[in-house]
Amino acid sequence: MAKILEVNNLVTKFYTLDGVVNAVNGVSFDLEEGETLAIVGESGSGKSVTMMSLLGLIPMPPGKIESGTAYFTGVNGRYDLLKMSPEKLRNVRGGQIGFVFQDPISTLNPILTIGEQIAETLTRHKQMSKEEAREHTIRLLAQVGIPDPELRYKAYPFQFSGGMRQRVVIAIAIACTPQIIIADEPTTALDVTVQAQIVDLFKRLRETLDVAVIWITHDLGVVAGIAERVLVMYGGRPAEIALVDDLYERPQHPYTLGLLGALPRLETRESKRLVSIKGTPPDLLLPLQHCPFAWRCDYAFDRCWQEIPPLITVDEQHQVACFYDLEKGGPRDA
Repeated sequence: MAKILEVNNLVTKFYTLDGVVNAVNGVSFDLEEGETLAIVGESGSGKSVTMMSLLGLIPMPPGKIESGTAYFTGVNGRYDLLKMSPEKLRNVRGGQIGFVFQDPISTLNPILTIGEQIAETLTRHKQMSKEEAREHTIRLLAQVGIPDPELRYKAYPFQFSGGMRQRVVIAIAIACTPQIIIADEPTTALDVTVQAQIVDLFKRLRETLDVAVIWITHDLGVVAGIAERVLVMYGGRPAEIALVDDLYERPQHPYTLGLLGALPRLETRESKRLVSIKGTPPDLLLPLQHCPFAWRCDYAFDRCWQEIPPLITVDEQHQVACFYDLEKGGPRDA
């Protein structure tokens, strides 16, 4: 499959009164057409800031993209998202790349009907007339599973439940049939049943629209059923990148091992305590001078405190930023 997005060495910082926050520290990844890539990590690991940096959504100032490239192959050719003017980027954002934010309450405008908010995307990017946009919006509402779409077209966000509001946000994201949908923790604050419905909806949309998806989450339990590849982030850096099955079977980074150990296992009757990763995430106000996970790692040795580990290729589609070889039980070969 052809690569639709190639991000290389993205660095984003926030210049605040307390100091410089090193939010994203050299993130590189790619996305293929029709693929679902999951980006996993704790709060503050840089997942959302990475995606918002690509689409010009971070406030500048205090935010600033220091370096990097993000080549997107769109309908009009291949171009670097980080070098585009704000006006050209607005044509890409919403039209060719859809974004589902994690909080539908703050995403939707409370004084506009949900029909108006979806139709606005269509008139802006597809140059539809008001009547064409209305008809297409009603079809979109039905597509994302909202009952009585003609009646709900005139409803306001406060008249919807959390799950229904999230479906409206998804309808906005897919309205223009984008090539990529970025879903930033779309199941946050939803109950388990509704979470499963949203995941199933994304699976169905991906098949019907043939769209690539970047799924941002802190829950590795959701990843197994929706993604082909996983990017694990920690301290604003990639910790591990692998095919989802390989990641579950052969985790190579101690942080990934800890995340997997925190998942409850339903396939066994054996009583086993869940893993708790000791310590707290790194203070991103301090520049990285060693492995960001070293403070919390049971396998850290001298080299971990002296160097920042680069991404090391383990297999053809498996990379890890760690000097310790979990399979060998010792330092990784240089």
